[in-house]
Amino acid sequence: MPSETAPAQATPAPSLPHKWLRISGLLLVGLFVAYLDRSNLSVGIKNIGADLGFSGDDFAATSSLALTAFLVGYLISNFLGGFLTARIDAKWILLVTVAGYSLCTFLIGFTDSVGVLIALRVGVGIFEGIYWPQQFRMAKAWFDDREMSRASALIQYYGQYLALALGFFLLTPIEASFGWRPMFWVLGAVGLVIVLPLYARFLPTAPGTTTTAAEGRGRSDRKRLTFAAFGGWRFVLLVFSYFANGMLFWGITLFIPLIVPEFGFAPSAGGLLAAAPYLVSLVLTIPMMILADRTGRRAAIAISGLVVGGVLLAGVALTGSHVLQFALICLGLGYFTAAYTPNIWAIVVTDLPAHVVGPATGIINGFGAGGGGIVAGALVGALLAATGTYAVGLSVLGLVAIVGGLALLQYTRMRPAALPGADA
Repeated sequence: MPSETAPAQATPAPSLPHKWLRISGLLLVGLFVAYLDRSNLSVGIKNIGADLGFSGDDFAATSSLALTAFLVGYLISNFLGGFLTARIDAKWILLVTVAGYSLCTFLIGFTDSVGVLIALRVGVGIFEGIYWPQQFRMAKAWFDDREMSRASALIQYYGQYLALALGFFLLTPIEASFGWRPMFWVLGAVGLVIVLPLYARFLPTAPGTTTTAAEGRGRSDRKRLTFAAFGGWRFVLLVFSYFANGMLFWGITLFIPLIVPEFGFAPSAGGLLAAAPYLVSLVLTIPMMILADRTGRRAAIAISGLVVGGVLLAGVALTGSHVLQFALICLGLGYFTAAYTPNIWAIVVTDLPAHVVGPATGIINGFGAGGGGIVAGALVGALLAATGTYAVGLSVLGLVAIVGGLALLQYTRMRPAALPGADA
């Protein structure tokens, strides 16, 4: 194994008035809108298929391609976004990317071509992928290790899951009443008219992210991004655990609006039921955060998220009751996300030195969310075509999540005890 770099000692975060509102609050709002832009296609895909000519026999293949197109751009650009944090101020990257994914979303409302739809969805993925690592570079700059669980939960978790919980609930009736095109126009305009000016006016820069940090020192003083700096082989285990997370999360999120009607529930309840797993997640997050704060065992709780959530999802194919299947989906996704998501990013940000955080979060999220989501979309789609049901695909995703939990367990065993926030 390569030699490890010594972990940096925890240092107090720099002072910033109203930092919880100016950083956590603003980034929560930005990610909320970004996740609405990610998930809106699932809400309108059936009507989009009818208008653009891929309903009927072509629907399964074309809709799967359209839904996963976002993740193709996302996979590639997370890496770029991560490494840009070492060269360009994170605030300016955030401004450019918000403008980019909002404009792409707005333009989708005008498209009459499947090819243009897919290209614009790839564009949304590219800009949102570059956006993602900037959040954690901001967190590393402005919050100390004792604040990182709360900061991670506010910046990433609540923005993401509030959007998923409220998004399907709100967007489904909007799309049903006004059509899919106005839904895209409104969401694109929100990013351009609301989020972008808020970021420009109130979001601070991140100390150490600009090229001015190297002024007067020369290029040779820049810290190198070596394999050992990332944590060596244990970093690979961390990436794989997030890949399993990405498969489980996106395998459900991409298809939940289509799973609900297949299970025979009333169409009028479709929006609420599609939001149900994320509502369960938001409720379960509160006790999981309290438990993590009191015990400090972030890794153990994150492992339980993958393993317990995986076991529940693996049981979907073992019952023929649609009500029980849907309950397993809600409980599985709800517990998994509440236990895993806030803690994994707190582990990453506190374990790694500042100059590695941006690139590392880009790599983890690129392979994990982008790669895992692409594989999950293709896998669930293929198993649906072969079996005629989503249940088998969801159960396979549950098994993958269990393996991901075991990988994270091995990561904790290889984790130096001296790392700040490391579990006992």
